[in-house]
Amino acid sequence: MEKIVSLCKRRGFIFPGSEIYGGLANSFDYGPLGFALKNNIKKLWLDRYVNGRSDVFGLDAALIMNPKVWEASGHLKEFVDPLVECKKCHERYRGDQFPNAIVIAGKSVCPNCGGNEFTQPKQFNLMLKTFLGPAEEQANIVYFRPETAQGMFVNFKNILDTMRPDLPFGIAQVGKAFRNEITPGNFIFRTREFEQMEIEFFVRPEEASGKFEYWKDEMMEWMKLVGIDMKKVHEFEQPEGERAHYSARTIDFEYDFPFGRKELYGLANRTDFDLKNHSEKSGIDLRYREEGSEPFYPYVIEPTWGVDRTVLALLDSAYDDSDPKHVVRKLKPALAPYKAAVFPLLANKPQLVQKAQEIFKSLVMSHKSLVPVVYDGRGNIGKRYYAQDEIGTPACITVDFQTLEDDAVTIRDRDTAKQERVGVGELVEILTRNDGR
Repeated sequence: MEKIVSLCKRRGFIFPGSEIYGGLANSFDYGPLGFALKNNIKKLWLDRYVNGRSDVFGLDAALIMNPKVWEASGHLKEFVDPLVECKKCHERYRGDQFPNAIVIAGKSVCPNCGGNEFTQPKQFNLMLKTFLGPAEEQANIVYFRPETAQGMFVNFKNILDTMRPDLPFGIAQVGKAFRNEITPGNFIFRTREFEQMEIEFFVRPEEASGKFEYWKDEMMEWMKLVGIDMKKVHEFEQPEGERAHYSARTIDFEYDFPFGRKELYGLANRTDFDLKNHSEKSGIDLRYREEGSEPFYPYVIEPTWGVDRTVLALLDSAYDDSDPKHVVRKLKPALAPYKAAVFPLLANKPQLVQKAQEIFKSLVMSHKSLVPVVYDGRGNIGKRYYAQDEIGTPACITVDFQTLEDDAVTIRDRDTAKQERVGVGELVEILTRNDGR
């Protein structure tokens, strides 16, 4: 884990948040390459589950919603964690994780100060509170959304009225959510600000079981598609009593992270809980109507993908240090921040630099390729290969003196280190094909 974190900062993937001011606990900023990786994940997801389907509609709902939304959804009452506090140093911990975590002579011990006296667990609401308007008073309290789901439920009727879909259909959203976690940690695994890719898939109640299995298979296919190490993936069926208050069935897809087996994605059957409660609290009828049958509340199958956890699982899955002196990040080409790097063989030869920059610009400007590339003329070529391998760039294109004569370049494969000679005119087609398009 330390190697992954170090590499992320060194190569411009992820930085500590507010670093020049001493940081902010479990706050992280995505640098240029992390930004690209994250956006590639989201684009691939949108292409597969929204743009590539006629039965799923995209939505971008507000981060702050009417507080009545969270009352109807049950978050004000149910979205809580047990909190315990060390009486000696006043460090706070999640009550369901800490008391039995460190035990010495039969007593729980505070890992911060060694104290062994704690308060009784009390319930702590995880929603992040703020105020609307100039006065910080009870009437102006609002919350940053703790999940993206409710924005889709409260827009259910709007989608019905404007898109006129038939069941089954889905509403999809990619966006930020906020949770005032008691114990965030493990790099970007658990943070107070995070991003989700989520679908609320509305079905007839009698079809819920079959659609649950369908989306379970889809989530497994997604993990294979993006290159998550499937040997580290495990299904966990949450038992009754441990599921969320709205769920009739929940599966967690867990991943063997360097710090242990933890939840990566989730799949839930939310039944008709949300639509029914929002109907009752708002007074707006959210039942589905079709000719010849009584109105009814659809059931909801909810597959949820965490964007940040996807990034972390990919950084781990793709990390290859079988040669400790030469780390390779074997990201799928479709997700790699750069699809290719263009080099002059010798950075001190103007004619090679000029030709390499011409090839780089032609690839950047090509409307057919849509393949992000980078120019690198720093240091010797061995160090450039090493840097691009760490970044995860699938191909390196080298311009040499022969290129000036035959307009061909050497292209090197990241994973095999094999090199072949190809014409400059073939590059767009080769890079696009290798990208999986």
